[in-house]
Amino acid sequence: MSVSELEHPPVAATPPAAVEDLSPRGGRSRAGVAWRTYRGRVLRILVPALLIALWQASSALGWADEFTLPPPSRILDAYGELWSNGDLQAALPTSLQRAGIGLALGVTIGLALGLFAGLWKIGEEVFDAPLQMLRTIPFIAVVPLFITWFGIGETPKLTLIAAATVFPMYLNTYHGVRGVDKKVIEAGQTFGLTGWRLATRVILPTALPAALTGLRYAAGVSLLALVLAEQINALEGIGYLVNNANQNQRPDIVIAGIGIYALLGIVVDVLMRLAEHFALPWRPRVTIG
Repeated sequence: MSVSELEHPPVAATPPAAVEDLSPRGGRSRAGVAWRTYRGRVLRILVPALLIALWQASSALGWADEFTLPPPSRILDAYGELWSNGDLQAALPTSLQRAGIGLALGVTIGLALGLFAGLWKIGEEVFDAPLQMLRTIPFIAVVPLFITWFGIGETPKLTLIAAATVFPMYLNTYHGVRGVDKKVIEAGQTFGLTGWRLATRVILPTALPAALTGLRYAAGVSLLALVLAEQINALEGIGYLVNNANQNQRPDIVIAGIGIYALLGIVVDVLMRLAEHFALPWRPRVTIG
């Protein structure tokens, strides 16, 4: 043994530390992958189907009175009756036209006020406080006033829907503009963007997700306001069918009309989701499961 070996004895080699495998498990079955992919679609259909089956079973077993709560089979017969009489084909376009015109008016006003209050300090000082007070008033409370001011024709119905949809559009647009990160604005200013160029190229695109959320919420509110608006001496539309059925003691047609409102809500929500998907393809969808 050499002198260097005596002064510096060899150190025993230690075994390498075990490396923990943090990679995702690769043994997931095809069935698990398919369930994870189509789970949302299946549950969206399965849960309502189970509720309808339970509703039908409760009527068949005598748990619910068929006169007060008709089973789904009678509701389907009511739809067939309305379709064969042509009442449904005549009522649906009228109600959609009312909701569409009122929504367009309300969204236009709310968007303009939200942009004005968000981009300019004077706009916030003039409009924000009154709108914050008015939005707390239930729109059902102003129906008598609208009837007094505008009569019982189409004007109070459209005004009610427009007034109900102004506030969600205004609030989301206003907070979307005011919520733009100051660092993003400063970055745009370093590239020479000021005034309208800064607003149209930086602020408004950044606030677009909030504005679309407001549009989606306003579209749902327009249907809620439509239900109330069509109680104001409506001579056509879904509300007219519901009121007429109520007077004639036809709960099956009443529930059928309510179901039409619900289906319209689902259709509007799907259309708004598609609009957000195509308008904001860069926005990630973050979920935890």
